[in-house]
Amino acid sequence: MNINWYPGHMKKTKDLLKENLKLVDLVIELIDARIPISSKNPDFDELFVNKKRVLVINKYDLANPNLNKAWENYYKNLGYYTVLYNSTDNKELKKVEAVIEEATADIVERYRNKGIQNKVIKTMIVGIPNVGKSTLINSIAKRKSAKTGNMPGVTKGKQWIRLPKNIDLLDTPGILWPKFISEENALNLAFTGAIKEEVLQIEEIAYSFVEKIVKVDENALTNRYGIELSDKAIENIDNIARKRGCILNKNEINYERVSRMILSDFQDGKLGRITLEKPDNNHDYLN
Repeated sequence: MNINWYPGHMKKTKDLLKENLKLVDLVIELIDARIPISSKNPDFDELFVNKKRVLVINKYDLANPNLNKAWENYYKNLGYYTVLYNSTDNKELKKVEAVIEEATADIVERYRNKGIQNKVIKTMIVGIPNVGKSTLINSIAKRKSAKTGNMPGVTKGKQWIRLPKNIDLLDTPGILWPKFISEENALNLAFTGAIKEEVLQIEEIAYSFVEKIVKVDENALTNRYGIELSDKAIENIDNIARKRGCILNKNEINYERVSRMILSDFQDGKLGRITLEKPDNNHDYLN
């Protein structure tokens, strides 16, 4: 399956990141807890190699609780200031603010030693489309500073936002990379809604998802749809369609409708708390 999406505005966004990088003290990167590898833009490692980075593992409330801590430890071991975050719970903000303070403590202290009090820390927030950047900004700023939506690419342009505790935050549009590392990587992004539907073959994406989900959590489809699980993805899709009334005239399956429903149910957490990727099995990240 050929999935690729790198429209012109993403090239402009990458240029914007490079242009403004010299202005910031810290980069805050959001990834999706359900796909902690696939949702991490590999271009960022090169772009921000000389910058401190806070890694916010967002949507952990939708991910497998047994793997959340493992992923947090995985990235901590790689040198990131790392925090698990649930953007739907305002109580979670204290965790994010605490890790930002930790990451910038030496910068603040350095300016204090120079006699500069209340130094404004410049930060930049980055991530793939639809990962939750605007929701995080709105929550921290305690106001509707950035437009939010459930479609990738809704936040556009450039905006500096003043946050509490002398922090200025530069919001940036979501950005993917020119060529996906693997088909699995591209599919994971499609499953979670990071790629616009207009460039996807939705029925093929749903087929691939059903193939994968039975390997990750064999009970997910049975618990949600009450079907008897088959070893063939198309039979599972057909059975779900019949259970949920996704039927056209002459009793034919409405594959577009059932495909959208299955993917939407996963994205909304209705199939349970599911993580599609695991950390390196050669290390014990659960400790």
